[in-house]
Amino acid sequence: MSTIQKLLHYLDLERLDRDLFRGENPPSKRPRVFGGHVLGQGLVAAQRTVDGRPAHSLHAYFLRPGNPKLPTVFEVDRIRDGRSFTTRRVVARQNGEAILNMSVSFQDATEGLEYQMPPPPGAMEPEGVPYQEEMRSGLERLGFAPPEGDMLFDPPVEIRTVGGMCFFDEGEGSPTFRSWIRPCGDLPRDPALHQAVLAYASDMTLGGTIIKAHKISVTQGFLSASIDHAMWFHRPFDLSESLLFTQECVVTHGTRGFARGTFFSRDGSVVASCTQEGLLRVGK
Repeated sequence: MSTIQKLLHYLDLERLDRDLFRGENPPSKRPRVFGGHVLGQGLVAAQRTVDGRPAHSLHAYFLRPGNPKLPTVFEVDRIRDGRSFTTRRVVARQNGEAILNMSVSFQDATEGLEYQMPPPPGAMEPEGVPYQEEMRSGLERLGFAPPEGDMLFDPPVEIRTVGGMCFFDEGEGSPTFRSWIRPCGDLPRDPALHQAVLAYASDMTLGGTIIKAHKISVTQGFLSASIDHAMWFHRPFDLSESLLFTQECVVTHGTRGFARGTFFSRDGSVVASCTQEGLLRVGK
């Protein structure tokens, strides 16, 4: 089974009741569940209680580290079903405790005024250092073997960052990333599923801009974690065609940092945006 097929398997939640779902986590030796995994599953849970309307935004708080060895139960609250908008609240729980709280808003497709920021200059052709290659080579330089089967090191989406992310290089790197994203395999022609996979991928590198704003590396020892994550879907998109993800750290203060990103299609259209606040503690 390919990595993208594994992700699609984990996004295919089990329905326990009308508004109650259960999701599994991939095997992992890490102490917590990847935030993007819970984010994508939470979006799927909300989507399965809405007919026809696509999601246009989500706002999520990561409350506790998820345990990879336990399933996650998603409770959906049908806050509102209006004429144009639908609102859902999703709480993800393990052992009865909330690990994620998320609001998702849906809207009918409508016509209106059109404007967008210009795409970044340069050719809109996928390029850059593969995420998987950079992570694996960095661990090998430190004398560690990448864990077999861990989706963090063998991800279901291909991410290529121009110039690399430099997570393992102290004093190098930039608080801005320009990455190309596409699935590692075929995706069904389901717009809702493309949104869920993009939500998963959006948590993989955005917080890295916060780390590289200080030009530190994993060799120095630090704790980082997503605190909250927001996302907006502006236009329909086909993730299989590759999206350009421009990312930047806006500010860090105390132990928190804030980053934002924009997704462009190959024709330069803005299709989605996201923001994230992350925790960053340096040293033991």
